[in-house]
Amino acid sequence: MEHILKTMGLFVFLALLFVAIGYLIGAFFIGDWVLGTLLFLGFAAVMNIGVYFFSHKIILRMYNAQIIEEHDNPRLFNLVKEISYQADMPMPKVAIVPMNVPNAFATGRNQDNAVVAATQALLHRLNDDELKGVLAHEMAHIKNRDMLVMSIAATIAGAIALMARMVWFQMFFSRRRINPIFLVVMVLAPIGAIMIKMAISRKREYYADEEGAKISKNPNALADALEKLQADATRNPIKRGDPATSSLFIVNPFKSSGFVNLFSTHPPMEKRVERLREMATDFSYL
Repeated sequence: MEHILKTMGLFVFLALLFVAIGYLIGAFFIGDWVLGTLLFLGFAAVMNIGVYFFSHKIILRMYNAQIIEEHDNPRLFNLVKEISYQADMPMPKVAIVPMNVPNAFATGRNQDNAVVAATQALLHRLNDDELKGVLAHEMAHIKNRDMLVMSIAATIAGAIALMARMVWFQMFFSRRRINPIFLVVMVLAPIGAIMIKMAISRKREYYADEEGAKISKNPNALADALEKLQADATRNPIKRGDPATSSLFIVNPFKSSGFVNLFSTHPPMEKRVERLREMATDFSYL
């Protein structure tokens, strides 16, 4: 319950930031702050509806993920089926991504439309216990509706960034004198929105680690898998794909630097592993 309240608090702040930007744009450029606010709320609503219904198809196509049946890969398919039973959840669709970096992600707006995807390299890199831990982590994302949560957060943050770019474009061709406070808000708002989105993403990863360990009943196996995946992603980050989708993956597969890590979609790997090791010594979690 606590993690739900924290996430909702971040969402409320993100929504208020969005409304505030719409208010400022309406007041300064349209002359009607109510109209400005309503216009951008409507814009965000349309974007969220599109994300809700079509984001999973876009993601699967982006990474050329292929939906499989049991005969295509019995090991992967049956592990997902086993985890679904243990988690008391509907069996999701299963997909394989033709990628030489071991990783996994889940997508879909709800449990009935969910897809669990694993890269080809993941199937070769992990043993059954480790693979089960990773798949349980992804099933936990489905159970907690994290794909929908993160899609909405990303949409609102993206809309704020788009609004800021529109304002800068308008100011470039306008001779109106702009209040310095307005300029500061236009600079800081997109940064703040991105940081809030990342904070939501990091919290959801912690919860998925914990829930995945409970489902698989093997926190150490998930911790071992995360260490392997992090090492491989550091040595061989993927070259294609959109870094904006990094929050989907269990480990960020894209190359990152010290500055970029400030906006990381994932918690520090050392902390994730530490928490899982602690769970392994506390059987009350399992």
